[in-house]
Amino acid sequence: MNKDTQTMMLVPQGSIEGYIRAANEYPMLTADEEKELAERLYYYEDIEAAKRLILSHLRFVIHVVRGYSGYGLPQADLIQEGNIGLMKAVKRFNPEVGVRLVSFAVHWIKAEIHEYVLRNWRIVKVATTKSQRKLFFNLRKTKQRLGWFNENEVDMVANELGVSKQDVIEMESRMTGADVGFDLSSDDNEDAVAYSPSLYLEDKNSNFAAELESENYETQATDKVTVALAQLDERSQDIIKSRWLDEPKATLQDLAAKYSISAERVRQLETNALKKLKSAVSF
Repeated sequence: MNKDTQTMMLVPQGSIEGYIRAANEYPMLTADEEKELAERLYYYEDIEAAKRLILSHLRFVIHVVRGYSGYGLPQADLIQEGNIGLMKAVKRFNPEVGVRLVSFAVHWIKAEIHEYVLRNWRIVKVATTKSQRKLFFNLRKTKQRLGWFNENEVDMVANELGVSKQDVIEMESRMTGADVGFDLSSDDNEDAVAYSPSLYLEDKNSNFAAELESENYETQATDKVTVALAQLDERSQDIIKSRWLDEPKATLQDLAAKYSISAERVRQLETNALKKLKSAVSF
């Protein structure tokens, strides 16, 4: 990866809005463009093709990250972790599989974000109150055997540490829960038989690329219509809003009476205004 791409992948902490704007400026790839670039990378290790695949999908990382805003973690860090997942996906993407890159990459992006959340949120949140912090640091040395506490042990620990039985049960549940990594770790023996969710998770009914492309198109189209509508003269704006946006919608005769012109003239003004709006949202 060249220096320009590495710079774009690094999310500045102080100007996240600027980064998001820059990421959205990279054009989305058509299916044919994406396949051609993926083949160049897969068969010929074309670094420039990898760069274009990564940069054109930065907006999708941002889209995924928005679903993790409730953890209270820095958005810039979440995006950066998602970008790492995107790079891993691009490196492993096989263009012969017959799916869009984003449908493949979304699992890698989420896997990296999940790992980051688990490292930086679960460890902190596992002990949020004073009694929970006391349990967190004393529970292991208090346990007398492996496995779950029985009722007598729960009572003993609660009395010994001065906390409630419910706190003991909840903390034990948090501390004994195991998280399964999405992908095999990098030090796994390739000759050994091993499994991870990345090897078998599949949703044949999901078309993530189409959903995100549709959402992105609709957002951009709405923004462009808003800008184009503001550029119309005041009468044309009112005609479009009255005929298409308001409820109940005005008739040609209503607007003809309002502006003291013929209904045919209103129709002409409406047609011209719609042409301008249509031109504005054409990609």
